[in-house]
Amino acid sequence: MYDALYARQSIEKKDSISVESQLEYCRYETHGEACIEYTDRGFSGKDTNRPGFEKMMNDIRAGKIKRVIVYKLDRISRSILDFANMMEIFQKYHVEFVSSTEKFDTSTPIGRAMLNICIVFAQLERETIQKRVTDAYYARCKRGFYMGGRIPYGYRLTNTVIDNIRTSMYEEVQEESEQLKLIYSMYEDTDNSLGDIVRYLNEHQIKNLRGANWNTARISEMLRNPVYVQADIDVYQFFQSQGANIYNPASDFTGYNACYLYKGTVSTSRKQSDLSDKEIVLAPHKGFIPSKTWLACRIRCLNNRQSTKTCKPKNSWLVGKVKCGKCGYALTIRKAKTKWGRYFVCSQSGSRGSNCTGAGCTVYADVLEEYMLGAIKDRLSEFQKLSCLSETGEEQKHMTKKIRLTQIEEEIEELLSKVSGASGVLMKYIDEKVSELDAERKALQEEIVTANVTDTEDRLKQITNHVKTWETLSFEDRQAVVDTLIKVIRIADGNIEITWNI
Repeated sequence: MYDALYARQSIEKKDSISVESQLEYCRYETHGEACIEYTDRGFSGKDTNRPGFEKMMNDIRAGKIKRVIVYKLDRISRSILDFANMMEIFQKYHVEFVSSTEKFDTSTPIGRAMLNICIVFAQLERETIQKRVTDAYYARCKRGFYMGGRIPYGYRLTNTVIDNIRTSMYEEVQEESEQLKLIYSMYEDTDNSLGDIVRYLNEHQIKNLRGANWNTARISEMLRNPVYVQADIDVYQFFQSQGANIYNPASDFTGYNACYLYKGTVSTSRKQSDLSDKEIVLAPHKGFIPSKTWLACRIRCLNNRQSTKTCKPKNSWLVGKVKCGKCGYALTIRKAKTKWGRYFVCSQSGSRGSNCTGAGCTVYADVLEEYMLGAIKDRLSEFQKLSCLSETGEEQKHMTKKIRLTQIEEEIEELLSKVSGASGVLMKYIDEKVSELDAERKALQEEIVTANVTDTEDRLKQITNHVKTWETLSFEDRQAVVDTLIKVIRIADGNIEITWNI
């Protein structure tokens, strides 16, 4: 039987001890007796998936080893669980364990206890290092540094300097960006599906310049990626409404820079459509997809995912948009052998564990559809009276007002968070400041509503024409109009609340 000398080094550094030096220390403990050397170069101690370690354990099970010698405890394991399993095997095959620099004796209870204490600190050190690496990664992310990974279609890498540190950034590739602009413009039109876009690209022999095939999954990924958008205040408000953590202030969203989207440090959701707790950072490169186009496509992607299941039974073109005003869950269609035929009910009403008693009234599908068609016509007639902002200067003023409105809302929220525990003097200041900000907010809201613009006059005309020929439209066309105009419809106790997209 032999002594086993084990050495491991994850990364070669000037201040770390080499494998050869570790083995030299271990040989001293053999006092010239025969030994077998096992080494792992470039492997972490976080687990035991190491070829040298596995070969040594196989030799132990084969009865070839009587003693294992290491330079230091953390060279063989930094995991409490792995170390406990390893020591159990050592005891089963009567193998002694020696740390040449720490002088452990596993033949005594005190020696085994000290060994376990040391392995706890070894694991703590490893987890502390992991936390430092993670924190450093996100600190660099928030400063706009290039963090590696696949370069998005439409860009190439170019060298740059951020905060006096050399890094890389994206630069537009004209030929690829033109293809992306085409894809975005096609998907903005609700008449085109992802499949329609793929077929169009293939039929017109528009090839992916990187050699990959066009497919719906790849295009969907591109449409969701904020790395292409000219991020303005509308993009800021979209991510804010989705629960994302936005690193940059609203005033930085000027419509020039694109965005980086990171998964965040606490997010557990694996859904691509879920943006809660994701990290949004302005990127150093310029976006090339206008915010209105990008948002229209991004919101459509969200609506498609949220209504995939509810839209399969084509019983009403409002299905997927109607929510219970009490519990927030969707209203679904039920059929009955009555003169009304169809009616909406809360999907949670009567469910086990739910306290919802329903919308509080009978919601007949035919009646609601007729009401909503009238509401859509009224909404369109209001917008036809509004004039579009044609001059760039007016558009900039409009954007500045929206940025200021967002800042006011954030300032009010910050002041209200300090109400609890505030002294009388501070409370008076908060009241006065909130009243002042609220007055400014109302004035800005009136100006923005008065000067509000639609995407284009042609788009409004197209939707208006659809509404005029409503009876001849297909189910899909009706649903497309609703998706464009309406975000959600909430019903409770006979009251209908409509949240519009325009």
